[in-house]
Amino acid sequence: MTRTGPAVGTSRPRGIRAGRDLPAAIAVGVVLALVILVPLFTVRPLWIAVVCVAMVVGTYELVRALRQLGARIALPPLAAGTAAMPVAAYVGGASALVVALATTVVVVTACRLAHGADHLLHDVAAGAFCAAYVGLPAGCAALLTSPSDGPWRIVACLATVVASDIGGYAAGVLSGGRHKLAPNISPGKSWEGFAGSTVTCVVVAGTLMAWTLHAAVWQGVLLGLAVVCTATVGDLGESLLKRDIGIKDMGNLLPGHGGIMDRLDSVLCTVPVAWLLITVFVPPP
Repeated sequence: MTRTGPAVGTSRPRGIRAGRDLPAAIAVGVVLALVILVPLFTVRPLWIAVVCVAMVVGTYELVRALRQLGARIALPPLAAGTAAMPVAAYVGGASALVVALATTVVVVTACRLAHGADHLLHDVAAGAFCAAYVGLPAGCAALLTSPSDGPWRIVACLATVVASDIGGYAAGVLSGGRHKLAPNISPGKSWEGFAGSTVTCVVVAGTLMAWTLHAAVWQGVLLGLAVVCTATVGDLGESLLKRDIGIKDMGNLLPGHGGIMDRLDSVLCTVPVAWLLITVFVPPP
């Protein structure tokens, strides 16, 4: 993609690494946990509504960032589509999710066609990427929620992602993070941090899968190993995108975290894989 102008609002010079406001990040993390867990274990349709709202905000942040690279994406139909996907998945299952994804891509493409053929493939690809990157994982989260033990399936997934973040951060700080994992993409990530993430993911996933879903411990270990890979790839992928655009964060809605997409980068890549593995290991009752 070709950048058409400088980043605004959240821009920073390349190569400057900003520190995290840890107290604010912890406070926001606690609030987010309550926003997720309370409706998840009480009124599941309300949980789906929370997911839909988060997807709309995340779609707005992502489209705004991609527009700085020159992409022309119709935001209203895309946001509507990413909000519709978890609803379709919760009500109609995986087949309904696929239909909702395909419909979103078609409508967004049709809206783009109305503005001419210049850079059409570039813009259509950007719109399809947004739909798949944001809406599809949201739909998979809804699929995880649907069974009677759905809340615990979501907890096993999200808690393992959080464990990856915390374990990596703690191990990186304690070890000094001398061996960089991907210095040209995310200078703060290290192999020591990845090792810490691996240990915490395996422990948390193994414990939760066995304790809450009555799966074998080895199945939880495999889930943990898969999550540490997908979470790391998701984090690095968004870091690469932000570095290419020239911004520090996708937004500033969450103090200490950035925007919604800055908090969801690891989750979005993880949820589809977690849904597949958990469904195979523990078939829905």
